[in-house]
Amino acid sequence: MTKFIVVAGGVMSGVGKGVTTASIARILMGYGYKVTAIKIDPYINYDAGTLRPTEHGEVWVTDDGGEIDQDLGTYERFLDVDIPKKNNITTGQVYGTIIEKERKGKYLGQTVQFIPHVPDEIKRRLKEASKNHDIAIIEIGGTIGDYENIPFLFAMKSMEREMGKDNVTYVLITYLPIPSHIEEMKTKPTQQAIRLLGETGIIPDFIICRAKRALDKVRKQKIETYANIPSTHVISEPDIETVYSIPLDLEKEKLGLKILEELKLKPKKALNLDEWKRLVSRIENPKKSVKIAIVGKYVDIGDYNLTDSYVSINQSLLHAGAALNVGVDIHWVDAKSFENSKEKINELKDYDGIVVPGGFGASGVEGKIKAINFSRMRNKPYLGLCYGLQLAIIEYARNACKMETANTTENGKTKFPVIDILPTQKELMEKSDYGGTMRLGAYAAVLKEKSKVWELYKETGRLKEDMEKLEKLKKDKNQAFRLGILGKNKNIVLERHRHRYEVNPEFVSELEKKGLVFSGYHLREDNTKLMEYIELPKHKFFVGTQAHPEFKSRLGNPSPLFYGFVKACGK
Repeated sequence: MTKFIVVAGGVMSGVGKGVTTASIARILMGYGYKVTAIKIDPYINYDAGTLRPTEHGEVWVTDDGGEIDQDLGTYERFLDVDIPKKNNITTGQVYGTIIEKERKGKYLGQTVQFIPHVPDEIKRRLKEASKNHDIAIIEIGGTIGDYENIPFLFAMKSMEREMGKDNVTYVLITYLPIPSHIEEMKTKPTQQAIRLLGETGIIPDFIICRAKRALDKVRKQKIETYANIPSTHVISEPDIETVYSIPLDLEKEKLGLKILEELKLKPKKALNLDEWKRLVSRIENPKKSVKIAIVGKYVDIGDYNLTDSYVSINQSLLHAGAALNVGVDIHWVDAKSFENSKEKINELKDYDGIVVPGGFGASGVEGKIKAINFSRMRNKPYLGLCYGLQLAIIEYARNACKMETANTTENGKTKFPVIDILPTQKELMEKSDYGGTMRLGAYAAVLKEKSKVWELYKETGRLKEDMEKLEKLKKDKNQAFRLGILGKNKNIVLERHRHRYEVNPEFVSELEKKGLVFSGYHLREDNTKLMEYIELPKHKFFVGTQAHPEFKSRLGNPSPLFYGFVKACGK
């Protein structure tokens, strides 16, 4: 039977529930248990696919095509496993299923009510997502006291009653502020969070205290008394330099063993975090450092700028740096600044490499194209991701192939639509079937042998890893459509996608004649080749991909393209 750990947050959002959940999962996995993590989002949206970055940060994409909360990305990066979309549960999904069942008469004339039907649907989803695992860690989004949380906390208490307390453990993560005018750590907000959680019938077994500084004995004693739990279960988690040191810090307080004891479990093997510790040490104290510019479109919200929509790119650069023992100094550069000043573009000479990430819309596009041209002409390492590949092709078509007005039809009509919606996709759009026009989730690509991209996937072991995974996926009919007609080719890799526009096949041969190499493609069932990778062989490093390889990068197992990019930047 699967045992459950419920992680909830108090005081405020953004307190670090996601990284703490992932860290606990990483520790318990190290003790020999098969662990998964589940994220509950109390919003009524069905998923995160339609949410703006200002609303919810990055949209994470799973292998099976889920557009979900970015915390699942944190889980994957820590655990080095692929987590399916069913591990993200929203209020919208729960109520949507209940209403659909009611309309189909599945409740046999019963009055459908909040209790028992909503908690029962939540429990069904939790059991389905945790199947075949020893331990499932459930992170409940939002903050204790939010009305939206109540159905999920009620469901967890119901599950505890059914399974017994030995099979369900509760962890409350709170924040202890230190007001600047008194410079004293205050426990009162944590006490209020404990009280609010208690109103749902739940008493936390562990309280993890987030703060700028470590928790002292006086505050720990206060929390112990108020929560009526042992002081050994009050864990200090102060701010740190990198989130990847959190498992190491938590294990200093033996949190993993304490949780196993609470669940009446014993370690299956000795915990060994030596390799993890070595990689964290490289992040904190690298041998050398490179300076990277991420040229994108950033979102203003009040007096603040959000870069949260690029969190996976940031982490992927750190993963590559850790593997190479190179520190990565990341700078966020607004592409729009290059459109208003001719001299501004020259500031890019101070960087060792340039990344243009995925995006949408016409805003900042010409600035990104100027940055790409700067990189290509100055032999400066460049990595283009999704839109970054498309804009690199537009730049090359304009400046190397004399197609001066080349563009994407996403931004209007053009004589040279090098990026376009394909005819079959247009037919679907005419029927308002917009979902069918999007490539979402993992797709297979055939790599060109001896290309730089092929060499990187081979060097990092991903080529072999993906070929083995492909064999398993072929048996799954629900996944088969993503694989394409690939025959017996041995140079196949899998990356995740989230886009609608493609490289226009009509211009591929002309671009190739001028020296652009298409080093990988996806083959559709109608034999249409969708271009997945580009590169310039004589350039120090100029690579673009239609995929989002940042969704497959993990600490200790970096993305091949990010690895190659950082390596080139360090030379």
